[in-house]
Amino acid sequence: MAPKVLVILTSYGEILDSDGKAIQKTGWYLPEFGHPYDILAPKCELVIASPKGGVAPLDPSSLQPWIQDDAPSASFYNTKKALWENTAKISDFLGRADEFAAVFYPGGHGPMFDIATDADSIALIAEFWTKGKVVAAVCHGPAAFVNVTLPGGEHILKGKDVSGFSSAEEDAVGMSQYMPFVLEDKIKAGGAVYHKAPEMWAPTVRVDGKLITGQNPASAKGVGEAIAVALGV
Repeated sequence: MAPKVLVILTSYGEILDSDGKAIQKTGWYLPEFGHPYDILAPKCELVIASPKGGVAPLDPSSLQPWIQDDAPSASFYNTKKALWENTAKISDFLGRADEFAAVFYPGGHGPMFDIATDADSIALIAEFWTKGKVVAAVCHGPAAFVNVTLPGGEHILKGKDVSGFSSAEEDAVGMSQYMPFVLEDKIKAGGAVYHKAPEMWAPTVRVDGKLITGQNPASAKGVGEAIAVALGV
C-alpha cells in the first residue's frame, strides 16, 4: 500500500498594506508543489488540504517564468488544477496522523499570513511530529513551524538544522516590508541552526531526522527527493 502524504497549501491570496489596501495577489508557489508532486505522486497517495478548504490560491507571479521555462511546472499547471481547486480543510485531518506517513508544506508568500498562525495547522504538525511522521516544507513553507510547540513544551525547531527563504532573497524580491515577520529570524528564534546557500536562489535542502526543509523554489525538487528517501519509496 502506497504511503499517504498530506500536502498543506495556503488559503491566503492577497497581500494588503497597513491601510488594508490590496497590494498584490499571492498564494502558493507553482514549482514548490509541482516538482515534489512529480517525484512523490507515482509512489505515494497525496491528499491536499488548506486552512479554509476549497480553492487554494496559486500565486500568479509563480507562473512566469516557470510555465515558460520549466516543463514539469507547465505540465503540472495545465493538468492538475483539481488538486488545488478542491482542497479539504486542515481541521478534517486532526487526530488522523496514523493514516499518513508525512506532511508537506509548499511555500509562496501565503503561508506567512495564514498557516504560520493557524491553530489547526500548528496542532496537526505537533501531532505528526509526536507520531514520528516525516514533516517537510520548502521556501516560505517553514513558516508553518515557527509557532509550533511540542507537548513537552519544546519548540519543534530547537536544535534542528533548518533552511527556508532567506532574508536576502526576501529583500531581493522587494517583499520584506510586506511580510508579517522575518522568516529567517523566526527560524533562528525557535532555536534552529539556520542554513542557506552561499549564493541567493541556489538550492539548499536540510534533513534533520524526520524534519526536511528547503530554502527556495530551486530546492523544491530536492525536498521531494528527500521525502521519498525518508519514506523509503
